[in-house]
This record gives sequence, C-alpha cells and structure tokens, in this order.
Amino acid sequence: MELFILALASLFSVVNPIGAIPVYLALTPTYGKKERNKSALMTSIYFILILVSFFYAGSLILGFFGISINGIKIAGGLIILNSGYALLNGKFSQSRAISHKVKKEALEKVDISFTPMAMPMLSGPGSISLLISLYGQYGEVSEKLIITGVVITTGAIIYLILRSSPLLFKLLGFAGLQAISRIMGFLVMAIGVEYIISGIINIVKGAI
Repeated sequence: MELFILALASLFSVVNPIGAIPVYLALTPTYGKKERNKSALMTSIYFILILVSFFYAGSLILGFFGISINGIKIAGGLIILNSGYALLNGKFSQSRAISHKVKKEALEKVDISFTPMAMPMLSGPGSISLLISLYGQYGEVSEKLIITGVVITTGAIIYLILRSSPLLFKLLGFAGLQAISRIMGFLVMAIGVEYIISGIINIVKGAI
C-alpha cells in the first residue's frame, strides 16, 4: 500500500491532469456531452497503454542504450524539475509541447484523444522517465504489478477529471486551476530534485 500511494502521488503530480482542463476545453469547443465523455475515455485508455508499454519496456530501453538506472534518474529528474518549474510559472501547455500550431491542428482533427491529449499532454517525457526509473528501482513482480495498478488508477482519475472538466472549470475558474497547477509544480520540482540527488548519491557510493 505504501508503494502504491507513493507511486500514485508522484505520477499524478507529474501528469497533472487538472492543469490539462483549460487546454482540453479549448480543444473541444464544439463537443457535446457524449462526445466529450468518449474523448475522455479514449484519452485515458491511450494514456494507460502508452505508459504501461514504456514501463515494461524499461529494461530494454536501458539495456539497448546502455543507460544506468542512476543516469535515467538524473536525466528524468532534470526533465521533471523543468516541468515543475513550468507549472510553477503558469506555462503548463508550453512545457508539454502544446504550441499554438498544435492547438490549431488539433481543432481540425476528428479525434484528439491520442494526440495531443494522451501524448504529449499527459504522458510526456516526465511521466515516462519516472516510470522507467521505478521499473529499475523495484524489481519484484508484485511491485511491478502495483505500479501497473497505479498507472491504471491514474488513467481512471484522468477520465473522471476530463469528463467533469466543464463543471470543474466552472467551480474553480481559470485562477483556481492555475493555483492548483502551481502547487503541483512545487511538488513536481521536489520529486525531480529527489531523483537527481538519489542518482548522484548512488553514483558517488559506487565510485567509493
């Protein structure tokens, strides 16, 4: 249970689906309730498939490129740190590579659930590097299944948040969502710093 809560808190903070609400609403101005619910469901499914795939391909990725777990921790920590800094400064969409050009292209698409919503909006370099780090850190089969459950749980939360996005936006407003995103940004930066420190300490211990 401790691992589940720890991994869920880390992944949810890095993904920050609450911060995606304004972007999601901006990309679905003509969607009715049924269309938005379907888009939210498909986004969460794609999110789960993408992250579970990268999680279980973690050892292959590390082995193929000859990257140590400490190297991925430091690199991932830097990415997560940068993402948190962007959240703290109210630049959520820019940090997820959602430019005006991407938004314009998305408005012309029939389905936005895979791209840009599932990737890169929700499952980007930060969440992928986090999961690869967790794969290397937790070797037991039971631990890997727990983290898989965390990804599925996060996907379910994303579905509920996106499905309720008009109501949440009405209740919290843009200022409220920005405030939550900035709090998330602080937590994400702390997670990034922890990963960088952990990777450096392990390298130094190995050298000694």
